[in-house]
Amino acid sequence: MKKSLSLALGLAMLAGMATTSEAAVNRADQFITVLTGPTSGIYFPIGGAFDKALKDYGYNSSSTATGASGENINAILTGQGELAIAMSDAVLQAYDAYGAFQGKKPAKNLRMLMSLWPNYVQLVTTEDSGIRKFEDLKGKRVGVGAPNSGVEVNARMMFEAHKMSYKDCKVDYLSYGEGIKQMMNGQCDAAFVTSGLNNATINELGTVKKIYIVPITGEARDRLIKKYPCYSKGVIPKDVYGTANDSETATVMNIMLVSDKLSDELVYDIMDGINTNVATIQASHKTAAKNIIPDFYLRAKPIPFHPGAVKWYKDHGYKF
Repeated sequence: MKKSLSLALGLAMLAGMATTSEAAVNRADQFITVLTGPTSGIYFPIGGAFDKALKDYGYNSSSTATGASGENINAILTGQGELAIAMSDAVLQAYDAYGAFQGKKPAKNLRMLMSLWPNYVQLVTTEDSGIRKFEDLKGKRVGVGAPNSGVEVNARMMFEAHKMSYKDCKVDYLSYGEGIKQMMNGQCDAAFVTSGLNNATINELGTVKKIYIVPITGEARDRLIKKYPCYSKGVIPKDVYGTANDSETATVMNIMLVSDKLSDELVYDIMDGINTNVATIQASHKTAAKNIIPDFYLRAKPIPFHPGAVKWYKDHGYKF
Protein backbone atom coordinates (compact mmCIF):
# COMPACT_ATOMS: atom_id res chain seq x y z
CA MET A 1 0.00 0.00 0.00
CA LYS A 2 2.77 2.41 0.96
CA LYS A 3 4.65 1.46 -2.19
CA SER A 4 1.57 2.13 -4.32
CA LEU A 5 0.99 5.48 -2.59
CA SER A 6 4.60 6.50 -3.12
CA LEU A 7 4.38 5.53 -6.77
CA ALA A 8 1.18 7.50 -7.17
CA LEU A 9 2.69 10.57 -5.52
CA GLY A 10 5.80 10.26 -7.68
CA LEU A 11 3.72 10.09 -10.84
CA ALA A 12 1.69 13.08 -9.68
CA MET A 13 4.88 15.06 -9.10
CA LEU A 14 6.18 14.16 -12.54
CA ALA A 15 2.88 15.18 -14.07
CA GLY A 16 3.11 18.48 -12.23
CA MET A 17 6.65 19.01 -13.48
CA ALA A 18 5.50 18.24 -17.01
CA THR A 19 2.77 20.87 -16.79
CA THR A 20 3.89 23.79 -18.95
CA SER A 21 2.48 27.08 -20.05
CA GLU A 22 1.19 25.20 -23.10
CA ALA A 23 -1.11 23.23 -20.80
CA ALA A 24 -2.31 26.46 -19.20
CA VAL A 25 -2.80 28.17 -22.56
CA ASN A 26 -4.57 26.49 -25.45
CA ARG A 27 -2.70 28.26 -28.23
CA ALA A 28 -5.06 27.10 -30.95
CA ASP A 29 -7.87 28.99 -29.22
CA GLN A 30 -5.89 32.22 -28.88
CA PHE A 31 -5.82 34.85 -31.62
CA ILE A 32 -2.95 37.30 -31.34
CA THR A 33 -2.86 40.48 -33.41
CA VAL A 34 0.57 42.15 -33.69
CA LEU A 35 0.29 45.88 -34.44
CA THR A 36 3.23 47.09 -36.50
CA GLY A 37 3.58 50.34 -38.49
CA PRO A 38 3.54 51.71 -42.05
CA THR A 39 4.62 49.28 -44.77
CA SER A 40 7.47 51.67 -45.61
CA GLY A 41 9.04 51.42 -42.16
CA ILE A 42 10.98 49.00 -40.00
CA TYR A 43 8.07 48.20 -37.65
CA PHE A 44 6.26 46.35 -40.42
CA PRO A 45 8.78 43.57 -41.25
CA ILE A 46 9.87 43.07 -37.65
CA GLY A 47 6.28 43.00 -36.39
CA GLY A 48 5.48 40.50 -39.13
CA ALA A 49 8.33 38.32 -37.87
CA PHE A 50 6.86 38.35 -34.34
CA ASP A 51 3.61 37.18 -35.91
CA LYS A 52 5.41 34.32 -37.69
CA ALA A 53 7.28 33.35 -34.52
CA LEU A 54 3.98 33.01 -32.65
CA LYS A 55 2.33 31.15 -35.55
CA ASP A 56 5.20 28.67 -35.52
CA TYR A 57 4.60 28.22 -31.79
CA GLY A 58 0.99 27.22 -32.38
CA TYR A 59 -0.92 30.48 -32.05
CA ASN A 60 -3.51 31.83 -34.42
CA SER A 61 -1.94 35.20 -35.09
CA SER A 62 -1.73 37.99 -37.63
CA SER A 63 0.14 41.25 -38.10
CA THR A 64 -1.35 44.46 -39.41
CA ALA A 65 0.06 47.69 -40.81
CA THR A 66 -0.78 50.78 -38.73
CA GLY A 67 0.20 54.40 -38.24
CA ALA A 68 2.77 53.16 -35.67
CA SER A 69 3.21 54.27 -32.04
CA GLY A 70 0.25 56.59 -31.40
CA GLU A 71 -2.25 54.40 -33.21
CA ASN A 72 -0.78 51.26 -31.66
CA ILE A 73 -1.06 52.62 -28.13
CA ASN A 74 -4.72 53.52 -28.66
CA ALA A 75 -5.40 50.13 -30.22
CA ILE A 76 -3.95 48.31 -27.20
CA LEU A 77 -6.05 50.48 -24.88
CA THR A 78 -9.24 49.67 -26.82
CA GLY A 79 -8.55 45.95 -27.19
CA GLN A 80 -7.89 46.01 -30.95
CA GLY A 81 -4.62 44.13 -30.64
CA GLU A 82 -2.58 42.07 -28.21
CA LEU A 83 1.01 43.06 -29.05
CA ALA A 84 2.16 46.42 -30.38
CA ILE A 85 5.47 48.03 -31.24
CA ALA A 86 5.82 51.60 -29.95
CA MET A 87 8.45 54.17 -29.11
CA SER A 88 8.98 54.47 -25.38
CA ASP A 89 8.62 58.26 -25.35
CA ALA A 90 5.11 58.03 -26.81
CA VAL A 91 4.23 55.20 -24.39
CA LEU A 92 5.44 57.22 -21.42
CA GLN A 93 3.37 60.20 -22.52
CA ALA A 94 0.26 58.01 -22.77
CA TYR A 95 0.98 56.34 -19.43
CA ASP A 96 1.27 59.67 -17.60
CA ALA A 97 -1.12 61.66 -19.85
CA TYR A 98 1.12 64.50 -20.99
CA GLY A 99 2.48 65.80 -24.29
CA ALA A 100 0.49 64.29 -27.15
CA PHE A 101 -1.81 62.66 -24.58
CA GLN A 102 -2.41 65.79 -22.51
CA GLY A 103 -5.96 65.92 -21.18
CA LYS A 104 -6.59 62.21 -21.66
CA LYS A 105 -6.95 59.64 -18.90
CA PRO A 106 -3.54 58.23 -17.87
CA ALA A 107 -3.11 54.87 -19.58
CA LYS A 108 -2.07 52.99 -16.47
CA ASN A 109 -3.10 49.60 -17.89
CA LEU A 110 -0.31 49.67 -20.48
CA ARG A 111 2.38 47.10 -19.78
CA MET A 112 5.74 46.31 -21.30
CA LEU A 113 6.84 42.95 -22.65
CA MET A 114 10.41 43.63 -23.78
CA SER A 115 12.83 46.15 -25.22
CA LEU A 116 13.34 45.92 -28.97
CA TRP A 117 15.80 48.33 -30.59
CA PRO A 118 16.75 52.00 -30.40
CA ASN A 119 15.21 54.42 -32.87
CA TYR A 120 17.47 57.16 -34.17
CA VAL A 121 16.14 60.68 -34.67
CA GLN A 122 16.97 61.18 -38.33
CA LEU A 123 16.12 64.71 -39.42
CA VAL A 124 16.64 64.29 -43.14
CA THR A 125 17.21 66.94 -45.76
CA THR A 126 19.32 67.26 -48.90
CA GLU A 127 22.66 68.90 -49.51
CA ASP A 128 21.06 71.51 -51.79
CA SER A 129 18.42 72.60 -49.22
CA GLY A 130 20.81 74.90 -47.35
CA ILE A 131 19.66 73.41 -44.03
CA ARG A 132 22.67 72.63 -41.87
CA LYS A 133 21.38 73.00 -38.31
CA PHE A 134 18.00 72.64 -36.61
CA GLU A 135 17.41 76.38 -36.46
CA ASP A 136 17.61 76.48 -40.26
CA LEU A 137 14.18 74.81 -40.35
CA LYS A 138 12.58 78.21 -39.73
CA GLY A 139 10.29 79.03 -42.62
CA LYS A 140 10.92 75.67 -44.29
CA ARG A 141 8.46 72.94 -45.30
CA VAL A 142 8.93 70.13 -42.78
CA GLY A 143 7.31 66.69 -42.66
CA VAL A 144 6.80 65.90 -38.97
CA GLY A 145 5.04 62.53 -39.18
CA ALA A 146 1.40 61.50 -39.20
CA PRO A 147 -0.64 63.24 -36.46
CA ASN A 148 0.13 61.79 -33.01
CA SER A 149 2.35 59.06 -34.47
CA GLY A 150 5.53 58.22 -32.62
CA VAL A 151 7.50 60.22 -35.19
CA GLU A 152 5.28 63.26 -34.71
CA VAL A 153 5.45 63.01 -30.91
CA ASN A 154 9.21 62.84 -31.29
CA ALA A 155 9.28 65.85 -33.63
CA ARG A 156 7.43 67.99 -31.07
CA MET A 157 10.03 67.10 -28.45
CA MET A 158 12.85 68.05 -30.81
CA PHE A 159 11.28 71.46 -31.46
CA GLU A 160 10.77 71.96 -27.73
CA ALA A 161 14.39 71.05 -26.97
CA HIS A 162 15.54 73.64 -29.52
CA LYS A 163 13.18 76.27 -28.03
CA MET A 164 11.16 76.34 -31.23
CA SER A 165 7.64 75.32 -32.21
CA TYR A 166 5.70 74.23 -35.27
CA LYS A 167 4.77 77.88 -35.79
CA ASP A 168 8.36 78.51 -36.88
CA CYS A 169 7.93 76.26 -39.94
CA LYS A 170 5.49 75.21 -42.62
CA VAL A 171 4.57 71.89 -41.04
CA ASP A 172 3.09 68.99 -42.98
CA TYR A 173 1.68 66.02 -41.06
CA LEU A 174 3.17 63.43 -43.39
CA SER A 175 4.35 59.94 -42.57
CA TYR A 176 8.07 59.77 -43.17
CA GLY A 177 7.52 57.74 -46.33
CA GLU A 178 5.29 60.53 -47.66
CA GLY A 179 7.71 63.21 -46.44
CA ILE A 180 10.63 61.61 -48.28
CA LYS A 181 8.59 61.32 -51.49
CA GLN A 182 7.62 64.99 -51.20
CA MET A 183 11.30 65.83 -50.76
CA MET A 184 12.16 63.86 -53.89
CA ASN A 185 9.56 65.90 -55.75
CA GLY A 186 10.84 69.21 -54.38
CA GLN A 187 7.69 69.79 -52.30
CA CYS A 188 9.27 69.35 -48.86
CA ASP A 189 12.56 70.63 -47.44
CA ALA A 190 13.12 68.25 -44.53
CA ALA A 191 11.43 65.30 -42.83
CA PHE A 192 11.65 63.55 -39.49
CA VAL A 193 12.41 59.85 -39.90
CA THR A 194 12.63 58.42 -36.39
CA SER A 195 13.45 54.76 -36.99
CA GLY A 196 16.23 52.22 -37.02
CA LEU A 197 19.27 52.97 -39.15
CA ASN A 198 19.52 52.16 -42.83
CA ASN A 199 15.91 53.18 -43.37
CA ALA A 200 14.68 52.14 -46.82
CA THR A 201 12.92 55.43 -47.55
CA ILE A 202 16.06 57.46 -46.80
CA ASN A 203 18.04 55.13 -49.03
CA GLU A 204 15.46 55.77 -51.76
CA LEU A 205 16.02 59.52 -51.39
CA GLY A 206 19.73 58.87 -51.77
CA THR A 207 19.20 57.49 -55.27
CA VAL A 208 18.15 60.92 -56.58
CA LYS A 209 19.53 63.45 -54.07
CA LYS A 210 22.60 63.89 -51.89
CA ILE A 211 21.45 63.26 -48.30
CA TYR A 212 22.23 65.51 -45.35
CA ILE A 213 21.33 64.51 -41.78
CA VAL A 214 20.66 67.57 -39.59
CA PRO A 215 22.47 67.04 -36.25
CA ILE A 216 20.65 66.89 -32.91
CA THR A 217 23.37 67.81 -30.46
CA GLY A 218 24.74 70.31 -27.95
CA GLU A 219 22.62 72.08 -25.34
CA ALA A 220 19.38 71.18 -27.11
CA ARG A 221 20.10 67.47 -26.86
CA ASP A 222 21.17 67.87 -23.25
CA ARG A 223 17.85 69.59 -22.45
CA LEU A 224 15.98 66.81 -24.23
CA ILE A 225 17.68 64.01 -22.28
CA LYS A 226 17.33 65.82 -18.96
CA LYS A 227 13.58 66.32 -19.37
CA TYR A 228 12.90 63.02 -21.15
CA PRO A 229 15.35 60.39 -19.83
CA CYS A 230 13.98 57.81 -22.29
CA TYR A 231 16.35 59.51 -24.77
CA SER A 232 20.07 58.88 -25.09
CA LYS A 233 22.93 60.24 -27.19
CA GLY A 234 23.55 58.56 -30.52
CA VAL A 235 25.58 58.81 -33.71
CA ILE A 236 24.58 57.98 -37.27
CA PRO A 237 27.77 56.77 -38.99
CA LYS A 238 28.49 58.41 -42.32
CA ASP A 239 28.60 55.10 -44.18
CA VAL A 240 24.93 54.34 -43.38
CA TYR A 241 23.59 56.82 -45.95
CA GLY A 242 26.78 57.96 -47.65
CA THR A 243 26.86 61.34 -45.90
CA ALA A 244 30.02 63.42 -45.70
CA ASN A 245 30.30 63.08 -41.91
CA ASP A 246 28.95 61.16 -38.94
CA SER A 247 25.84 62.85 -37.53
CA GLU A 248 25.22 63.42 -33.82
CA THR A 249 21.63 62.71 -32.80
CA ALA A 250 19.38 61.28 -30.08
CA THR A 251 17.96 57.78 -29.74
CA VAL A 252 14.84 56.41 -28.08
CA MET A 253 14.05 52.76 -27.38
CA ASN A 254 11.25 50.87 -29.09
CA ILE A 255 9.36 48.44 -26.89
CA MET A 256 6.80 45.68 -27.29
CA LEU A 257 3.59 46.75 -25.61
CA VAL A 258 0.69 44.73 -24.15
CA SER A 259 -2.31 45.40 -21.93
CA ASP A 260 -2.57 44.35 -18.30
CA LYS A 261 -5.85 42.66 -19.30
CA LEU A 262 -3.92 39.75 -20.82
CA SER A 263 -3.58 36.87 -18.39
CA ASP A 264 -0.25 36.13 -16.75
CA GLU A 265 -0.30 32.62 -18.24
CA LEU A 266 -0.85 33.91 -21.77
CA VAL A 267 1.91 36.51 -21.54
CA TYR A 268 4.32 33.96 -20.06
CA ASP A 269 3.60 31.59 -22.95
CA ILE A 270 3.94 34.38 -25.51
CA MET A 271 7.38 35.11 -24.07
CA ASP A 272 8.22 31.42 -24.45
CA GLY A 273 7.11 31.52 -28.08
CA ILE A 274 9.10 34.64 -28.87
CA ASN A 275 12.24 33.34 -27.23
CA THR A 276 11.95 29.88 -28.79
CA ASN A 277 11.67 31.39 -32.27
CA VAL A 278 13.75 34.52 -31.76
CA ALA A 279 15.93 33.52 -34.76
CA THR A 280 12.89 34.08 -36.99
CA ILE A 281 12.59 37.63 -35.64
CA GLN A 282 16.32 38.30 -35.95
CA ALA A 283 16.25 37.21 -39.60
CA SER A 284 13.65 39.86 -40.50
CA HIS A 285 16.00 42.86 -40.45
CA LYS A 286 19.60 43.78 -39.63
CA THR A 287 18.37 45.93 -36.75
CA ALA A 288 16.50 42.97 -35.27
CA ALA A 289 19.54 40.72 -35.63
CA LYS A 290 21.66 43.25 -33.74
CA ASN A 291 19.21 44.18 -31.00
CA ILE A 292 16.47 41.63 -30.38
CA ILE A 293 18.44 39.15 -28.34
CA PRO A 294 17.57 37.84 -24.87
CA ASP A 295 20.31 39.75 -23.06
CA PHE A 296 18.83 43.03 -24.33
CA TYR A 297 15.17 42.39 -23.46
CA LEU A 298 15.45 44.48 -20.28
CA ARG A 299 17.44 47.44 -21.61
CA ALA A 300 14.63 49.96 -21.09
CA LYS A 301 11.93 50.11 -18.44
CA PRO A 302 9.83 53.22 -19.16
CA ILE A 303 6.64 51.65 -17.75
CA PRO A 304 5.93 48.55 -15.62
CA PHE A 305 6.38 45.11 -17.13
CA HIS A 306 3.44 42.72 -17.35
CA PRO A 307 3.48 40.31 -14.36
CA GLY A 308 3.53 37.34 -16.73
CA ALA A 309 6.68 38.72 -18.34
CA VAL A 310 8.22 39.44 -14.94
CA LYS A 311 7.68 35.79 -13.93
CA TRP A 312 9.19 34.61 -17.22
CA TYR A 313 12.30 36.73 -16.72
CA LYS A 314 12.78 35.59 -13.14
CA ASP A 315 12.19 31.92 -14.03
CA HIS A 316 14.87 32.23 -16.70
CA GLY A 317 17.50 33.75 -14.45
CA TYR A 318 17.25 37.43 -15.33
CA LYS A 319 17.86 39.97 -12.59
CA PHE A 320 14.74 42.06 -12.69
